[in-house]
Amino acid sequence: MTRKKATGHALPGFLEIITRLRAKDGCPWDRKQTPATIKKYLLEETAELVEAIDEGDPTHICEEIGDMLYILTMLCEMFREQGEFDVDQALTTISEKMIRRHPHVFAGGPTGDDEALKQQWEAIKQRERHQ
Repeated sequence: MTRKKATGHALPGFLEIITRLRAKDGCPWDRKQTPATIKKYLLEETAELVEAIDEGDPTHICEEIGDMLYILTMLCEMFREQGEFDVDQALTTISEKMIRRHPHVFAGGPTGDDEALKQQWEAIKQRERHQ
């Protein structure tokens, strides 16, 4: 089976949709959402994604991942509107964290068994907390 490379080509268009929904002439429901009000939907969508994974239905999983991306992107947009951070900063932050916490992949470090990798992850996490 040939593995497709993740492209993200649809992401810019999706970000435009979220921005439009939150715009002055956008959707009244989406516009009035705040991080506090959208929390319950984050929890609901997480539970639905877990259920879809348990079912093992890729179509349902894809739909629920989309719903999660909507909620997460809405949160990023809300914080962008407040001048705090945007989706690019959130993606950069998680990208940097994944690279730091996977030196066995990105820095040529040694690869151990699952337990060694877990210990490495926790050690890196502790160093990050003390910086």
